[in-house]
Amino acid sequence: MIRFENVGKSYGEHQVLADVELEVQQGELVCLIGPSGCGKTTTMKLVNRLIQPTVGRILVDGQDVREHNPVELRRRIGYVIQQIGLFPHMTIAQNISLVPRLLGWKPNRQSERVVELLQMVDLPPEQYAVRFPRELSGGQQQRVGVLRALAAEPSIILMDEPFGALDPITRETLQDELKRLQERLRKTIVFVTHDMDEALKMADRIVVMKDGRIRQVATPEDLLRHPADEFVASFVGRDRMGRAAEDMLVEEIMIKTPVTIAPHAGPAEALAQMKKKRVDSLLVVDVQRKLLGIVTPNDLRPDRPEVRRVDEVMRSDTPTVTAGSCCKDAFEQMFVDRLEHLPVLDAEGRLIGLLTRTSLVDALSQVSWSHVVA
Repeated sequence: MIRFENVGKSYGEHQVLADVELEVQQGELVCLIGPSGCGKTTTMKLVNRLIQPTVGRILVDGQDVREHNPVELRRRIGYVIQQIGLFPHMTIAQNISLVPRLLGWKPNRQSERVVELLQMVDLPPEQYAVRFPRELSGGQQQRVGVLRALAAEPSIILMDEPFGALDPITRETLQDELKRLQERLRKTIVFVTHDMDEALKMADRIVVMKDGRIRQVATPEDLLRHPADEFVASFVGRDRMGRAAEDMLVEEIMIKTPVTIAPHAGPAEALAQMKKKRVDSLLVVDVQRKLLGIVTPNDLRPDRPEVRRVDEVMRSDTPTVTAGSCCKDAFEQMFVDRLEHLPVLDAEGRLIGLLTRTSLVDALSQVSWSHVVA
């Protein structure tokens, strides 16, 4: 789908990229990551000719992008940026349908596409299509930015740190939403990020860059298990975390008071609890604290009035870990399986704690620093 062949980019004597060789397969989400100034955004912008290579070539569907009219090429490739870039004087519907309108789609087809996309991300068209960007939250605006990139049904989407400016809770929600959309649509996505957690969660493959060169291309699992060199190991953090976790057990670093709810509680109570505790899910437990399942806001949507109890919609196949397990094993399970959290159970199946990515990384890094200080 996308192929870089010996690509380099220089500005005068300053070399930004050198010897970039990379192939992105159809339907694959590839994350570019590395330190600031490593060339990841430059690499992405070469695909739609926002930047021209000094040497080498970039092929899309086997054709050199320099053979395309740049305006037509960019209309065929979706583009999402951190600043969102919605037009403030246009309604949400007009923003989403901008590229289809430029491509000459008939009005009825444009309207149908707007409705389809808004429904896809749980923004009711009758409420949101006529609103203006200033009337939406930051997370909702970023959803619309993604929808605009999808509107003309492009096969390729470029995403330049699309969730970087959002708060952590909204960011995780949109990451999950993009993953869900990608599972359904299977677009070819080049995704630039500076956040290794985001790359491990989102990517089919990760491209680690430094000083304008690719240091490693690997799946998240291979990157964690087999870093190519010391820079990659240090940048990913797996080596440090693995050593810190060797002798630690999950109960030493778990959150000991996870937010729970009873199975008979109603949707309004559950949503109020999430808002109060600032969490995006609740663990459902019985009176003996036996874990029954997990429930999220999406399970409790207002358009599901038939739901009266959380146990009617909870998911009961939640992965868990048993007390006494090694932290390193739990860490690998979470990142390899792309889990946001991992409930900790005792031998009787009772909930005693919760591991999250944040709690795990924070605790392990504190242990590592204590060794350094000692």
